[in-house]
Amino acid sequence: MDGDLIPLPFQRVLAPLIARRRTPQIEKQYQDIGGGSPILRYTELQGAGMCELLDELHPESAPHKPYVAFRYANPLTEETARRMKADGIKRAVAFTQYPQYSCSTTGSSLNELFRKGRAGEIGDIEWSVIDRWGTHPGFIESVAQNIEAALSKFQESDRSDVVLLFSAHSLPMSVVNRGDPYVLEVSASVNAVMDRLGHSNPYRLVWQSQVGPSAWMGMQTGEAIKGLARLGKKHVVLVPIAFTSDHIETLYELDLEYAAEGKELGMEIHRAESLNESPVFIRALADITAQHLRDYFSGKVGPTTTQLGLRCPGCKNATCGQQKHWFARAGRN
Repeated sequence: MDGDLIPLPFQRVLAPLIARRRTPQIEKQYQDIGGGSPILRYTELQGAGMCELLDELHPESAPHKPYVAFRYANPLTEETARRMKADGIKRAVAFTQYPQYSCSTTGSSLNELFRKGRAGEIGDIEWSVIDRWGTHPGFIESVAQNIEAALSKFQESDRSDVVLLFSAHSLPMSVVNRGDPYVLEVSASVNAVMDRLGHSNPYRLVWQSQVGPSAWMGMQTGEAIKGLARLGKKHVVLVPIAFTSDHIETLYELDLEYAAEGKELGMEIHRAESLNESPVFIRALADITAQHLRDYFSGKVGPTTTQLGLRCPGCKNATCGQQKHWFARAGRN
């Protein structure tokens, strides 16, 4: 039902129909990966590790406490807002865990935070925002290290011919065509990773997790695997470039669905691990936040970045504009 996330024609009619049709399939997929998603566990682990480092890196604002606000799973933003208000929080950083910005992901989450904040459900908090960090050196290094570990599973004689398939969650073309920056920012992440790897392998950026009948960004990851097999490319590493922890899109789609399809086609496919408990990645989160706090408290930057203030040229969502204005004033009504 969220038009930010999945814009559909006749949303109020189509969305429930799609949800009802997909629910049995999604339930089975969760059963196949162990009965649930580990995303909350990893997000909490990453947040706790980040704050422990942050207490040392930026003691001026210590102690630091992480809160998790999911969009469509517990803990929902509404629940986290109640906890923050009860805890008497007065200063907070909205730190997106999507490295690359999209109106359908970070934008949707910021819109919901704005709605709760404007309604007084979070309390009197001074906000600032970390809205994108897809080329941060620590993030790039953690992804590159996991790719190198995956490449080491191939025979040394085959290693340089292995195709790196960077897979990111797709977007409806209606979102892309209104000027959403996500495709550009994911591409920048891929380019930075390949620079770090010295362009050691051929690579492509592909897209997964299409939902509904409308046109989405392609080519789709599964189709790319079939195409590579047809071209005689039988060695592939799948790289989740827009996800920071394991969940259904990595554990089911990449590991069980796409890898199985490749094996049926005679391919050897390995997946680069998700960032999960990577100490390099957790240090990157701490470094990003520490730099943000230093710059904010010194007056070098305001509550939001210059880029966050720019709406998509084709944006017609009034909430988006109101949200950007609200955060630019540090969440003051």
